[in-house]
Amino acid sequence: MNTSIQSSIGIAIAQLNLTVGDLGGNADRIIAAVGRARAAGASLLLTPELALSGYPPEDLLLRPDFYRACAREMQRIADAAVGIVVVLGHPVEEGLQRFNAASVLFEGRVLARYHKRLLPNYEVFDEERYFQAGDETCVFEWQGIRFGLNICADVWESGPATAARAAGAQVLLALNASPYHMGKQALRRQILRERVREAGLPVVYCNMVGGQDELVFDGASFVLAADGELVHQSEPFEEQVDVVRFDGGGWQGGRSVPECGCEEEVYEALKIGVRDYLGKNSFPGAIIGLSGGIDSALTLAIAVDALGADKVRAVMLPSPYTSQMSLDDSREMVRRLGVRYDEIPIEPAMKAFDGLLASQFAGLPADATEENLQARIRGMIVMALSNKTGAIVLTTGNKSEMATGYATLYGDMAGGFAVLKDLYKTFVFRLSNWRNTVSPVIPQNIIDRPPSAELKPDQKDQDSLPPYEILDAIIQAYMERDQSPREIIAAGYPEADVRRTVTLLKRNEYKRRQAPVGIRVTQRGFGRDWRYPITSRYQDEY
Repeated sequence: MNTSIQSSIGIAIAQLNLTVGDLGGNADRIIAAVGRARAAGASLLLTPELALSGYPPEDLLLRPDFYRACAREMQRIADAAVGIVVVLGHPVEEGLQRFNAASVLFEGRVLARYHKRLLPNYEVFDEERYFQAGDETCVFEWQGIRFGLNICADVWESGPATAARAAGAQVLLALNASPYHMGKQALRRQILRERVREAGLPVVYCNMVGGQDELVFDGASFVLAADGELVHQSEPFEEQVDVVRFDGGGWQGGRSVPECGCEEEVYEALKIGVRDYLGKNSFPGAIIGLSGGIDSALTLAIAVDALGADKVRAVMLPSPYTSQMSLDDSREMVRRLGVRYDEIPIEPAMKAFDGLLASQFAGLPADATEENLQARIRGMIVMALSNKTGAIVLTTGNKSEMATGYATLYGDMAGGFAVLKDLYKTFVFRLSNWRNTVSPVIPQNIIDRPPSAELKPDQKDQDSLPPYEILDAIIQAYMERDQSPREIIAAGYPEADVRRTVTLLKRNEYKRRQAPVGIRVTQRGFGRDWRYPITSRYQDEY
C-alpha cells in the first residue's frame, strides 16, 4: 500500500463545553465552531463524542423522540458545513438499533458514518444499556487524505485503530467524551501512544470539556504524530477551537501547554464542576454554611473562584460549642474574599428543641442525638435561605466523611451539590495549602488546627476516627482498589483501624444514597461508579 501523503489540510479540534439535552444550543455552539474553523483556514472540523446530545445522555437515549430531535439538529449542522467537513458525534437510531455514531457532514449531506465498536460498561460508563456495538470500519477521503474514525473506547483497546489502518486510513480521528480523574491526562497519552505504535497512524484526539453533574470533562485534546511525538496539546479545562495543519505527512501549527501539578489540576476540575452545575441548571448563586473548619473554608474558596464573590453567600451558624477561634477565622476569610456574610446563632432553636423533646427524652443520657440536632437545625436554616433566594446550598463534606458516615443526614448533608465529595481529608489539606500559594485566602489557623465538628466541648475528629493518614489509605485500598481487609492488614495497617473503617464504610451506604451529587476527581467516587447494596450480609475476608 502506498502510504505517502502529498496533500495538506487544516484540521480544527473543537474542544467544546456542551450540555446534555440542549440540542439546539449544542448545535449553535458547533455551528459557531464551524465558522471559527473555516475563518482560520481549516477544511475539516472534529467534534467530541456525542457532541450534539452532550455526554452522558443516560436514559434520554431510551426515548425515540430524542433521536428524532437529534436528527433535525444534525441536518442544521450539515447545512452549515459549507466548504468544510464536520465530523460530528451524535446518537442515531437506525431501524430497531441505536448507535453511538460519528457522521461526516458536508453541505447538507452525510458522506459517511461510523458506529462505535467498543462500548464501555465499567467505571462511570454503561453504554451497553443504550447502544448496539458497530462492526464496521469507516475510512473517508477528503482533500487527498484518507481519514479513519474511532470513538473514545475504540482507542483504549487494540483492534479498531489497526482496522482503520488496514482499510487504508492515513490519519486517525478520535472523538472523545473522556471524564477527568487524577492522572487521566498522562494516562490518555500513554494509551494513545500504544495505539499509534500498533497502527502506525497519527491521531487527532478531540475531547469534551465542562461539567456534567458529577463528571468533569477536562478537554486537554492533543495530536500525536505517527512516531508518538506530542505535536499539539490544547489547554485543559477551557473551551477552544484549535487548528493544526497536516502537511505532506508532517504537522504544523501545534502548540504545547505547561504541565499542571496534581493540586492545580484538581482545583480547576472542581471550579469548572461548580461553575457548570450552577450555570447549566440556572441557579443564581451559592450558599455555604461556614464552620470555621477546613472543609467549608476550601469549599468557599472554590465557589468564589468559580462563580465570583457576588454570587456566593457565607453563613455562620454558631452554637454554644462554637469556639471564638472559629468565629474569628471565618470572619477573616470572608473579609479576604469579599463575600456576603451573616451570623445566625442557633442556641434559641436548640433550646426550643430541648423543650419540645424534654418529655420524650426524660431519663435518657445526652448522646449523638443532641449533636445531630444541631447539624439539622443548621441544615434547616441554610435550606430556608436557599428556598427564599433560589441559591443552591453547597455541602462541604469530604470523601473520608462520606465513607465513614461522619456526617448527619438532613444536617450537614443537606444541600444540592457536594463540592468535596470525592476528596479525601488528607487531600483537602493539600489542596488548601496549594490554594494559599496562589493567594492566601484561607487563614493559616484553619489549616493548622485539629479538625473538629464542635458539637460538644473539646471535640476532635480523631476521638471517633483513626488518624486521617491511616483512615484515607484504608478507604482507598478497600474502595478504589477492591482490596480485602486481610490484604490491607497485611500491608501494615492496624487491624483494629481496618475493621472499624470497613465496618463504618459498609454500614453507611444508606447515607450515601441520600447524599447530594458531587464532583468526581478520583478513579472511583461514591457516585455512578460505586453501586454497592444497602442491605447486605456479605462478610469480608479477614
